[in-house]
Amino acid sequence: MRRILGMVLAVSTVLAGLGLVAGDARAQSSWPFSGLFGRDGEGPVVLDITVTGGDAGLERAFRNTSLIAGALAEDRISGQDILAAARADYARILGVLYDEGYYAGDISITLDGIEAAEVAPLDAPDLVRRAVIAVDPGPRFRFSRAQIAPVAPGSDIPDGYAAGEVAGTGTIRRAALAGVAGWRSAGHAKADIASQEITAQHDSATVDSRIALNPGPAVRFGQLQVSGNQRLNERRLRKIAGFPEGQPFDPEDLDTVRSRLRRTGIFSSITLTEADDLRQGNILDVDLTVIEQRPRRIGAGFEISNTDGVLVSAYWMHRNLLGGGERLRIEGRVKDIGSTTSDRDDQLTLRIDRPATITADTTGYVETDIARMREEDYSEDSASQSLGFIHIFNDRLTAGIAGQYRISRVFDANGRTNFRVLALPSDVIWDRRDEPNNARSGTWLSAEIMPFHGFDDTDSGLRALGEGRAYVSFGENDRFTLATRGRLGTILGSDIRRTPRGFLFYSGGGGSVRGQPYQSLGADVITTRMTGETIRTGGMSLANATAELRFQVRDRIGMVAFADYGRVWSQGGFDGIERDHAGAGIGLRYDTPIGPLRFDVAGPVAGDTGSGVQFYLGLGQAF
Repeated sequence: MRRILGMVLAVSTVLAGLGLVAGDARAQSSWPFSGLFGRDGEGPVVLDITVTGGDAGLERAFRNTSLIAGALAEDRISGQDILAAARADYARILGVLYDEGYYAGDISITLDGIEAAEVAPLDAPDLVRRAVIAVDPGPRFRFSRAQIAPVAPGSDIPDGYAAGEVAGTGTIRRAALAGVAGWRSAGHAKADIASQEITAQHDSATVDSRIALNPGPAVRFGQLQVSGNQRLNERRLRKIAGFPEGQPFDPEDLDTVRSRLRRTGIFSSITLTEADDLRQGNILDVDLTVIEQRPRRIGAGFEISNTDGVLVSAYWMHRNLLGGGERLRIEGRVKDIGSTTSDRDDQLTLRIDRPATITADTTGYVETDIARMREEDYSEDSASQSLGFIHIFNDRLTAGIAGQYRISRVFDANGRTNFRVLALPSDVIWDRRDEPNNARSGTWLSAEIMPFHGFDDTDSGLRALGEGRAYVSFGENDRFTLATRGRLGTILGSDIRRTPRGFLFYSGGGGSVRGQPYQSLGADVITTRMTGETIRTGGMSLANATAELRFQVRDRIGMVAFADYGRVWSQGGFDGIERDHAGAGIGLRYDTPIGPLRFDVAGPVAGDTGSGVQFYLGLGQAF
């Protein structure tokens, strides 16, 4: 076996000048791993990886880093390919050893019994039948001293960088980077590593590590130099970025600038580069380079149910309508196409958003909405005009408020009823999900409050709605995910007969209780003047609960089992006549680049609002 540690090339490649000195070691026993690579799972090359002492973790790390394994997996099996990969693997495997704290090991890579390091690059064999990587890691080294100074208050130095802990180069590297990051967070933009002394003592299997940091001066932000914008006005670009000129340096401020620009959707690339040198007075200028993407975009969505019919939506959007980052979105939505319980509903929404209105983190918007709803017991034509603002406190917390004027006319067994209200809807969203389109962990909370003032025969009151979602994953590789959702809503201060129908609450359908027809559960308290029969409308209070168990069968395929529950009250404050229903079923998910394709089959398990099996096909998780 050829002793590789001590090779100048390998040491310089892996440690980049850290100064570690290799020692002696001898191979003892081997633990084999074999695999065949090639076309259709078969081929002429066999790769064996053996590790003295049978450390399965090291064997996996060697296999993952090995260029030989990568070449065979890609069916590159010529002698030249295997030899080139083998010669590079010495340094790569040495890097793994050093990263895990092994500084006195032996590495041997043979091709048909010949050490790869002894074969000249131009003497590569035509064919290799067997490649063997044999590693004796030797003893594991630990820190005799782990010193880093000076350290800024609040620096997150790894716990593993301490006397007695495993002395891996990765730990040393992370400690040095954390020390520099700590000083940068404290306003020292040019903090760097001043010196490092790292010595391996082979007789005691210890490492003496000392890192000296150079904090440099405290720095303030200077000017933002902008380039790359073509359609977007530079003044508006600076307003959207909200660059903190003159403020103490903080790397998180640069992350915030990136987030603000990214949220506009205008740019395909955003690059912030700190100037190499400070100006007089320790001032740091920053270069911003952007690349704009195409301003126009179209999109569409759909959902299909065997009883509720088809829902189709489409939108057209312009990301930079007037050159100031204004986003125009026109969206059309048609649902209940082919529904067995109601006629078709149509909706058209036009909305203009303007980022950096009032503050860099506040977006103003104007929205016009026109809708034509044809429900089972009544029809409603409505229009609303809104002027609102959305403030983004951070990546997790968002709040909004708007002024809205809404008119509607309802046709039912009592004839025509007109509603007019001036409302002040506001909401807060706290989003801690790991992935919005397909969450596996975290929570999502929202609260909506809308006081409204009615005109003429329309009552005044308050509408409130809260929703919470939670996601927990478990099992091997988190293949199981338990997802839960709860929703509570109520209307206070108004009578159901004089409350706009669009404010009332329903349950049933793909968004609330699967297995029950869409909006099948409401309230039956408004009577007709002619016959005294009741008209089914939404209720004044609502409670929904949903639980899903999601199982990832393969990389792109998942299964879901779920149960949904809904209850509606005829009066505000969860009072009056109440009815409930429930549904349960199973579903299939197929992951796509824009979210999982969802197919659910559900049936009623409680209540009298539906019968038979319901089918749902859509894009995205149910919640």
